[in-house]
Amino acid sequence: ETFVSAVASLLFDQDQMKGIITMKRIALIATLVSVSATPAFAHAGHGIASGFLHPFLGWDHLIAMLAVGAWGAILGNRAIWAVPAAFVSAMILGGAFGMAGIEVPFVETIILASVLVLAALAMARVKLPVWSGMAIVGLFALAHGYAHGSEIPEGANAWVLGAGFVAATSLIHALGALSALAVMRMKAVRT
Repeated sequence: ETFVSAVASLLFDQDQMKGIITMKRIALIATLVSVSATPAFAHAGHGIASGFLHPFLGWDHLIAMLAVGAWGAILGNRAIWAVPAAFVSAMILGGAFGMAGIEVPFVETIILASVLVLAALAMARVKLPVWSGMAIVGLFALAHGYAHGSEIPEGANAWVLGAGFVAATSLIHALGALSALAVMRMKAVRT
Protein backbone atom coordinates (compact mmCIF):
# COMPACT_ATOMS: atom_id res chain seq x y z
CA GLU A 1 0.00 0.00 0.00
CA THR A 2 1.46 3.36 -1.01
CA PHE A 3 1.58 6.43 1.19
CA VAL A 4 -1.00 8.22 -0.99
CA SER A 5 -3.46 5.32 -0.85
CA ALA A 6 -2.97 5.01 2.92
CA VAL A 7 -3.72 8.71 3.47
CA ALA A 8 -6.64 8.59 1.03
CA SER A 9 -8.01 5.54 2.81
CA LEU A 10 -7.77 7.30 6.17
CA LEU A 11 -9.56 10.37 4.84
CA PHE A 12 -12.21 8.81 2.65
CA ASP A 13 -12.76 5.17 3.66
CA GLN A 14 -16.23 4.80 5.17
CA ASP A 15 -15.32 1.49 6.84
CA GLN A 16 -12.55 3.11 8.87
CA MET A 17 -14.69 6.14 9.70
CA LYS A 18 -17.84 4.13 10.41
CA GLY A 19 -19.82 6.76 8.52
CA ILE A 20 -18.91 9.73 10.74
CA ILE A 21 -16.32 12.42 10.94
CA THR A 22 -14.72 12.13 14.34
CA MET A 23 -13.83 15.15 16.41
CA LYS A 24 -10.27 13.78 16.57
CA ARG A 25 -9.92 14.05 12.78
CA ILE A 26 -11.34 17.57 12.76
CA ALA A 27 -9.06 18.60 15.64
CA LEU A 28 -6.03 17.08 13.87
CA ILE A 29 -6.75 18.98 10.65
CA ALA A 30 -7.40 22.24 12.54
CA THR A 31 -4.15 21.85 14.48
CA LEU A 32 -2.08 21.11 11.38
CA VAL A 33 -3.55 24.07 9.55
CA SER A 34 -3.25 26.59 12.37
CA VAL A 35 0.33 25.58 13.16
CA SER A 36 1.54 25.59 9.57
CA ALA A 37 -0.49 28.42 8.00
CA THR A 38 2.19 31.11 8.04
CA PRO A 39 1.68 33.72 5.33
CA ALA A 40 5.29 34.94 5.37
CA PHE A 41 6.65 31.45 4.65
CA ALA A 42 3.98 30.46 2.18
CA HIS A 43 4.07 33.62 0.09
CA ALA A 44 7.79 34.13 -0.50
CA GLY A 45 9.37 34.09 -3.96
CA HIS A 46 9.08 35.69 -7.37
CA GLY A 47 9.03 33.15 -10.21
CA ILE A 48 6.92 30.40 -11.65
CA ALA A 49 8.66 27.81 -9.45
CA SER A 50 7.70 29.75 -6.33
CA GLY A 51 4.10 29.95 -7.51
CA PHE A 52 4.10 26.24 -8.31
CA LEU A 53 5.69 25.19 -5.01
CA HIS A 54 3.50 27.32 -2.76
CA PRO A 55 0.43 25.05 -2.63
CA PHE A 56 2.66 22.11 -1.70
CA LEU A 57 4.38 24.01 1.13
CA GLY A 58 1.35 25.19 3.09
CA TRP A 59 -0.86 22.62 4.82
CA ASP A 60 -3.83 24.95 4.49
CA HIS A 61 -3.61 24.95 0.72
CA LEU A 62 -2.60 21.33 0.32
CA ILE A 63 -5.50 19.98 2.39
CA ALA A 64 -8.05 22.33 0.81
CA MET A 65 -6.90 21.54 -2.75
CA LEU A 66 -6.89 17.78 -2.17
CA ALA A 67 -10.36 18.05 -0.63
CA VAL A 68 -11.72 20.03 -3.61
CA GLY A 69 -10.53 17.37 -6.04
CA ALA A 70 -11.74 14.51 -3.87
CA TRP A 71 -15.14 16.07 -3.29
CA GLY A 72 -15.56 16.71 -7.03
CA ALA A 73 -14.87 13.01 -7.66
CA ILE A 74 -17.26 12.00 -4.89
CA LEU A 75 -20.01 14.18 -6.35
CA GLY A 76 -19.41 12.35 -9.64
CA ASN A 77 -20.10 12.96 -13.31
CA ARG A 78 -19.22 16.47 -14.45
CA ALA A 79 -18.46 17.61 -10.88
CA ILE A 80 -15.08 15.90 -11.16
CA TRP A 81 -13.93 18.74 -13.43
CA ALA A 82 -16.55 21.46 -12.75
CA VAL A 83 -15.92 21.80 -9.00
CA PRO A 84 -12.13 22.17 -9.35
CA ALA A 85 -12.60 24.49 -12.36
CA ALA A 86 -14.91 26.70 -10.28
CA PHE A 87 -12.26 26.83 -7.57
CA VAL A 88 -9.48 27.82 -9.97
CA SER A 89 -11.66 30.44 -11.70
CA ALA A 90 -12.76 32.04 -8.44
CA MET A 91 -9.19 31.89 -7.10
CA ILE A 92 -8.00 33.88 -10.13
CA LEU A 93 -10.76 36.45 -9.54
CA GLY A 94 -9.82 36.69 -5.86
CA GLY A 95 -6.20 37.19 -6.86
CA ALA A 96 -7.23 40.11 -9.06
CA PHE A 97 -9.14 41.64 -6.12
CA GLY A 98 -6.05 41.28 -3.95
CA MET A 99 -3.75 42.87 -6.53
CA ALA A 100 -6.23 45.73 -6.93
CA GLY A 101 -5.97 46.43 -3.19
CA ILE A 102 -9.64 45.80 -2.48
CA GLU A 103 -10.02 45.20 1.27
CA VAL A 104 -11.58 41.87 2.22
CA PRO A 105 -11.95 41.17 5.95
CA PHE A 106 -11.34 37.82 7.67
CA VAL A 107 -9.42 36.27 4.76
CA GLU A 108 -7.25 34.01 6.94
CA THR A 109 -10.31 32.92 8.93
CA ILE A 110 -12.14 32.04 5.71
CA ILE A 111 -9.11 30.09 4.50
CA LEU A 112 -9.01 28.13 7.77
CA ALA A 113 -12.76 27.50 7.48
CA SER A 114 -12.25 26.32 3.90
CA VAL A 115 -9.84 23.63 5.05
CA LEU A 116 -12.21 22.36 7.72
CA VAL A 117 -15.39 22.57 5.63
CA LEU A 118 -13.95 21.17 2.41
CA ALA A 119 -12.21 18.30 4.22
CA ALA A 120 -15.42 17.55 6.11
CA LEU A 121 -17.52 17.57 2.91
CA ALA A 122 -15.11 15.15 1.23
CA MET A 123 -14.63 12.89 4.26
CA ALA A 124 -18.37 12.65 4.90
CA ARG A 125 -19.02 12.17 1.18
CA VAL A 126 -21.69 14.87 1.23
CA LYS A 127 -23.74 14.78 -1.97
CA LEU A 128 -24.99 18.11 -3.26
CA PRO A 129 -25.97 19.37 -6.71
CA VAL A 130 -22.96 20.28 -8.82
CA TRP A 131 -23.88 23.97 -8.82
CA SER A 132 -23.90 23.97 -5.00
CA GLY A 133 -20.46 22.38 -4.89
CA MET A 134 -19.19 24.94 -7.37
CA ALA A 135 -20.62 27.81 -5.30
CA ILE A 136 -19.15 26.51 -2.03
CA VAL A 137 -15.64 25.99 -3.39
CA GLY A 138 -15.86 29.25 -5.33
CA LEU A 139 -16.56 31.24 -2.18
CA PHE A 140 -13.56 29.75 -0.43
CA ALA A 141 -11.40 30.13 -3.53
CA LEU A 142 -12.02 33.88 -3.58
CA ALA A 143 -10.32 34.09 -0.17
CA HIS A 144 -7.41 31.86 -1.22
CA GLY A 145 -6.87 33.93 -4.36
CA TYR A 146 -7.21 37.22 -2.51
CA ALA A 147 -4.55 36.19 0.00
CA HIS A 148 -2.11 35.46 -2.81
CA GLY A 149 -2.97 38.47 -4.92
CA SER A 150 -2.57 40.87 -2.01
CA GLU A 151 0.81 39.41 -0.98
CA ILE A 152 2.60 39.17 -4.31
CA PRO A 153 6.17 40.30 -3.63
CA GLU A 154 7.21 43.67 -5.02
CA GLY A 155 9.01 43.21 -8.31
CA ALA A 156 7.44 39.82 -9.00
CA ASN A 157 5.62 39.16 -12.26
CA ALA A 158 2.09 38.41 -11.05
CA TRP A 159 1.22 36.51 -14.24
CA VAL A 160 4.23 34.19 -13.95
CA LEU A 161 3.75 33.61 -10.22
CA GLY A 162 0.02 33.07 -10.78
CA ALA A 163 0.58 30.63 -13.64
CA GLY A 164 2.68 28.44 -11.37
CA PHE A 165 0.12 28.65 -8.61
CA VAL A 166 -2.78 27.77 -10.93
CA ALA A 167 -0.86 24.82 -12.41
CA ALA A 168 0.00 23.42 -8.97
CA THR A 169 -3.54 23.95 -7.69
CA SER A 170 -4.94 22.07 -10.68
CA LEU A 171 -2.44 19.26 -10.19
CA ILE A 172 -3.35 18.90 -6.50
CA HIS A 173 -7.05 18.90 -7.42
CA ALA A 174 -6.33 16.05 -9.83
CA LEU A 175 -4.39 14.14 -7.14
CA GLY A 176 -7.32 14.55 -4.75
CA ALA A 177 -9.77 13.31 -7.37
CA LEU A 178 -7.58 10.32 -8.29
CA SER A 179 -7.15 9.41 -4.62
CA ALA A 180 -10.90 9.50 -4.02
CA LEU A 181 -11.58 7.47 -7.16
CA ALA A 182 -8.98 4.88 -6.07
CA VAL A 183 -10.56 4.54 -2.63
CA MET A 184 -14.06 4.26 -4.14
CA ARG A 185 -12.78 1.59 -6.55
CA MET A 186 -11.11 -0.36 -3.72
CA LYS A 187 -14.34 -0.18 -1.70
CA ALA A 188 -16.37 -1.40 -4.70
CA VAL A 189 -14.01 -4.37 -5.17
CA ARG A 190 -14.38 -5.34 -1.49
CA THR A 191 -18.19 -5.48 -1.68
